[in-house]
Amino acid sequence: MSVSYYSEGEQTTVKGQRYKSGMLFKSDTNMPTLNIATVEWPPYIGDELCNKGWVYHFAVSLLNSKGYSVYIEFLPWARAVRNVELGKADILMPEYFIEDTAPSDYVAKKTRRELLGLSNSFKGGEIAFLKRKGDEDRFSGNLKSLKGQKIGVVRGYQNTPEFDAMMDNNEFKIISSVDDLQLVQLLVAKRVDLIIGDPQVLKLSVKLSLLSSSEKKSLLDSLAHETIPLQYNPLYFAISKLTPNWLNTLEDINEGLYKFHNSGETQRLIDTLGSECTF
Repeated sequence: MSVSYYSEGEQTTVKGQRYKSGMLFKSDTNMPTLNIATVEWPPYIGDELCNKGWVYHFAVSLLNSKGYSVYIEFLPWARAVRNVELGKADILMPEYFIEDTAPSDYVAKKTRRELLGLSNSFKGGEIAFLKRKGDEDRFSGNLKSLKGQKIGVVRGYQNTPEFDAMMDNNEFKIISSVDDLQLVQLLVAKRVDLIIGDPQVLKLSVKLSLLSSSEKKSLLDSLAHETIPLQYNPLYFAISKLTPNWLNTLEDINEGLYKFHNSGETQRLIDTLGSECTF
């Protein structure tokens, strides 16, 4: 596949080639190759999307515009987080905001922010609670209204700072899933009262799954939004502090984010690639 972008008014196309279990996009500079660990997160990014999603093109384009070669690999979320926190990969994306106090699941007595540098933000989506259709609302707009409720989360996901802090303080009964599809299945099977996540991602995880058409319809017909949304979450790049010269790389990413936003290239990629696939 190839990725095309505009920078300084000129179009650049970089071709990707299969390499190991991912794709390698080689730059014509002597800059290092950055290893990106990413996840199935449609509609933003996904290996089975027709164009792999706008965030895939955005990440490759932005890093290539700064001279980097890019190796990008799809992994389960927990493994992607582990690889970057342990320095086995350079960048985790897309990521939500990481609180200063959020503990690492993989490095004892370390916070995630001690292990990862967080970029400036780019466009993300809504975080909300989903319930079973027909159930009454449980969320009043104050997370304290959900104390003691059984809530499903994807293991390793950040959601919102307040929710994550309350979760770490055991104020909810948390049931973890391995991915978004399993999270929806937990809700419909009545193993949890609510699930938390980006509604677009949760619903598309069902639509793009290998389930039968009748199974997909049954799951989707069983879902409903809580009336009150939780918050809007922008997205970030998270870079391992074990990556050589990680601070310079982080500065390059932030400069690229600024230029892509101001030139309109970020929105062009969203408009072009976000509407290219029919789900």
